[in-house]
Amino acid sequence: MGKVVASAAEAVADVPDGASLAVGGFGLSGIPGALIQALHDAGVTGLDVVSNNCGAGESGLAVLLASGRISRVTGSYIGGNKEFARQYLGGEIELELIPQGTLAERLRAGGCGIPAFYTPAGVGTQVADGGLPWRYDGGGGVAVASPAKEVRDFAGAAYVLEHGITTDFALVRAAKGDRHGNLVFNKSARNFNPLAAMAGRITIAEVEELVEPGAIDPDHVHLPGIFVQRVVALSPEQAADKQIENLTVTPREVRV
Repeated sequence: MGKVVASAAEAVADVPDGASLAVGGFGLSGIPGALIQALHDAGVTGLDVVSNNCGAGESGLAVLLASGRISRVTGSYIGGNKEFARQYLGGEIELELIPQGTLAERLRAGGCGIPAFYTPAGVGTQVADGGLPWRYDGGGGVAVASPAKEVRDFAGAAYVLEHGITTDFALVRAAKGDRHGNLVFNKSARNFNPLAAMAGRITIAEVEELVEPGAIDPDHVHLPGIFVQRVVALSPEQAADKQIENLTVTPREVRV
C-alpha cells in the first residue's frame, strides 16, 4: 500500500521511448510540472501524449514539445501555443483533435473498462465523417487524415462511436495525497487530472501536500488510490510554482 517514491526522477525512470502518456491539467492549472521536467531530463522521446492541451509558453508539456520529444498528441485545444501550431502545420507532429467533452469521456471510459460509447458530439462534421488532418506533409498537403467513424441511430437521433482511451502511463498533480494514493484536487485542476489518472496503466501523482492514510476524509477523496501506483511529494518550492497562462489584473484606482 505504500506508494511514495523518493523523487520525480525515480518515479518516471521506467518510462520508455515511444510510451503513451495521459497528462492531467487544464491550461496551466494542475499540470504535473515536476514529473514532466523529470521526463525531459531523462531524455525520453517519441511520446504519444493524451492531454487537453500541450502546455503554454515554456511551461507544462511545452517543455517536452520544444525539445522534440512528442510524436503525437490527442487533445482538444492548441490555443496560443505557437510552437505546437508550427510543429503541427509543418508535419513534425501528429495531432488528433477531438471535442473536449469527448476527450474527457474517452479517458473516463478507458479507466472504467468501457471499450467504446456513442455520443452526439461531432455528428455531421469531420469528427464523424473523417478527413480531419492528423499530420501534414510539410508542404501544405495532408499526409494522414482521420478515418470515418461509425454513426448509429438511437431513438431518431444520430450518434458517433468513440473509443475509450488507455495509456501506458499517466502523470497527474494533486493538491493533497496520502501514502496509499488517495488524491484531492483543487478547483479547475480537477478538470482532467482524475480522468487522466484513471486511463493510465501506471499512474504517477505529484502531490503538493503528502499526508498519512486516514488524514483525508473519505467523503473528500476525489480519486481513490486504486488508480494510483506512485506518489511523489513536492518540495515547498515546487508546490508553490504555479504558472498563470494569461495574467489579467484589475487596474488600481489612482488616488490623489
